[in-house]
Amino acid sequence: MDNDVVTVLEVLGTTFAYCLPAFIALARGHPNCLLIGVVNLTMGWTVLGWIGALYWSLGRRQRKWKLD
Repeated sequence: MDNDVVTVLEVLGTTFAYCLPAFIALARGHPNCLLIGVVNLTMGWTVLGWIGALYWSLGRRQRKWKLD
């Protein structure tokens, strides 16, 4: 029984860590949030894809220019 709880916690923690770039982009209101999520889900299994999505989600947001 104790082993089952540990296994469930490991799976939940791993899933959260895998989706972390998408969660960060969503929380920051990144303009490319959906695209970051797609890259994370499709290429996140490679270490380079996950790092790229994380870097992109933490990147500086572009300013929206107002023409008055």
